[in-house]
Amino acid sequence: MKEKILISTGGSGGHVILATTIHDHIKIKYDVIISTDLRGLKYLDSNNYKVFVVDTPKLIKSILLPFVILKVFFLTIKSLFLLKREKIKILISTGGYMSLPLCLAAKILNIKIFLLEPNMVIGRANKFFLNFCEKIICYANNIIGFPNKFKNKLIISNPLIRKKYYEKNFKENVNKTFTLMIIGGSQGAQIFDEILHKLIVKIAKINVLKIIHQTNQKNVNFLKNFYLENNIENVVFSFEQNLNTLLNESDLCITRAGASSLAEIALLNIPFIAIPLPTSKDNHQLENANYYKNKDCCWIINQINFDKQKFEDLLLDILKRNHDFLKKKKNLENLNYQNTWNNVNQNLLKILNEN
Repeated sequence: MKEKILISTGGSGGHVILATTIHDHIKIKYDVIISTDLRGLKYLDSNNYKVFVVDTPKLIKSILLPFVILKVFFLTIKSLFLLKREKIKILISTGGYMSLPLCLAAKILNIKIFLLEPNMVIGRANKFFLNFCEKIICYANNIIGFPNKFKNKLIISNPLIRKKYYEKNFKENVNKTFTLMIIGGSQGAQIFDEILHKLIVKIAKINVLKIIHQTNQKNVNFLKNFYLENNIENVVFSFEQNLNTLLNESDLCITRAGASSLAEIALLNIPFIAIPLPTSKDNHQLENANYYKNKDCCWIINQINFDKQKFEDLLLDILKRNHDFLKKKKNLENLNYQNTWNNVNQNLLKILNEN
């Protein structure tokens, strides 16, 4: 009989992607359950995953804080019953406040806890549970804010990326139109939805482009018509299950700097321009992007001091003088040459088996 592992994840797409990727790595050896909050359910197919909901409220300082603390207490009790009933042997947490009740319950029951930190800044929940965990899996050894006294618990792994992203489908075509992909996220963002497309039109008059643009659902028709009116070949969408197929068509990406998104783009050897979300917790998106910039794999644009002319000049420079572009592409290839599904799989199973 297989041992049971529970993966605790949050409601964002990035959190759920990590959870399902871990699930797919270990499902042959372990019986795996995923726990998420109500937001995360929309990303999970109940036919493919066994899912439990633990809807942890966000811990913010307000007049409702006593109520929130009380709810976390009851969710911890609920988690205790869940872990005992399902006979969970290992808990893997992908971080975030939503992991609090399950990690507390696992500690009470003396269940092994493994943490995953995909960002270059350690999350507050992960930092809190370092004292209780067996190991914490990170993508680099220089995580910002990581306490030195717990360095012995840090294990390095190549990024956890969905299996389909390893199925690269490069089609070399010298006559192919340069394809620019804008990944604004399904929730959209002002800089992606209200500014970039106007700059793209100016550039497309100088250099022919094809645009693949992810945007908010309410903005899809507007952008499609806008690009068509300006004779720009385009694909505009809000959500695409097989985003990897569109990425495989792309030469350059403009994106936020979530850990999972950057890891997927990097694995496909696509140079990118990162515009980190300036309100990300502890500015972790900027640090995620800096990891690749320091290896000369990308460019970073500061949203707060965004300069339209400088951005336009950067894109034109990339298109006209492709030496820097090709160098970044080669650096990405060198960075990922050992990043295979099997290597990550064997490393992850070894971490779980040794503890």
